[in-house]
Parts: sequence; C-alpha cells; structure tokens
Amino acid sequence: MIMNEKIKASEVQLTGVDGEDLGIVPTVEALAMAKQLKVDLVCTSMMSSPPPCRLIPAGAAKQAAGQERRKSQPSKVKEIRLTARIEEHDYETKRQQAERILKSGDSVQLVVKISGKEGTAAKALLEELLRDLKPVGSPKSGIHVSGKQADVQVDPS
Repeated sequence: MIMNEKIKASEVQLTGVDGEDLGIVPTVEALAMAKQLKVDLVCTSMMSSPPPCRLIPAGAAKQAAGQERRKSQPSKVKEIRLTARIEEHDYETKRQQAERILKSGDSVQLVVKISGKEGTAAKALLEELLRDLKPVGSPKSGIHVSGKQADVQVDPS
C-alpha cells in the first residue's frame, strides 16, 4: 500500500473521503488537500495511469491493511494440554491462555489426558472450558473421547 509522500506519480485520479469523484488532480494538490482535511492519501493501484487514489481517514488505511493481512494468513491450530484432575489456579491459567489464542484469531485444540477411569471427569472439564470460552470461541465439533485422551477444537467467533 502506497501512502502520502511515497506516491511518485505527477497526477492522480482522486476519490474523496465520502466516495465522491474529484477527477484527475496533481499529486502535490492531492497531498495538500489530504493534510488540510487531516486524512491520508492512499494509492489503490499503481497499474493504471494516472493511478487511482483515495482520501481515507488517518490511520484507517494501516488498520485495514493489518486486518487484511491477518485474514490472508491461514489460522493456526494451537494445542493446550490438561489433565482431568486439574487445580483451580491451573485451570484459570489454561483458560486465559486459550482466550488469548482465540482473540488473536487462531484455533485451540484442547486435549485432556486420561488415565484409568477419568473419562467422565475429562468430558466434564472440557464442557466447563467450552462454557467459559463461549464469548470468544465456539466448538468446531463435539467432544471426542477416545482411549487415553479427550479433545475438542475451538474456533474463534
């Protein structure tokens, strides 16, 4: 994304803040207009002549680029391991860790290690975690209990 003084073209096809077409304007004049209105001049494509540029509220262009970059990257699945007999403080730590991962846009695979007859306790623990994480994420599928572990994947909402 090319912004403000980095635009090297002598003239640009300018679009205003509200989407109105301002026509072909010298770049110097477009930059002066952007400073006067306290907005950014952003070039949307350098492939045409004159290049199309827009007046966008200050900071909004960088924020939109950051969101676009985040959306273009595939989300990762990060695994958090727990045990069925977890203490309250450890549970809170793992819950906060899962929330932080979900808020960053990645998915979380919650895995509870089972030994002996802890299958029901593991499932109850995962159900409690899903309830606590409901504001920031939703389960991709149901809770899977198999052999030595119980797991569920939570995607960001």
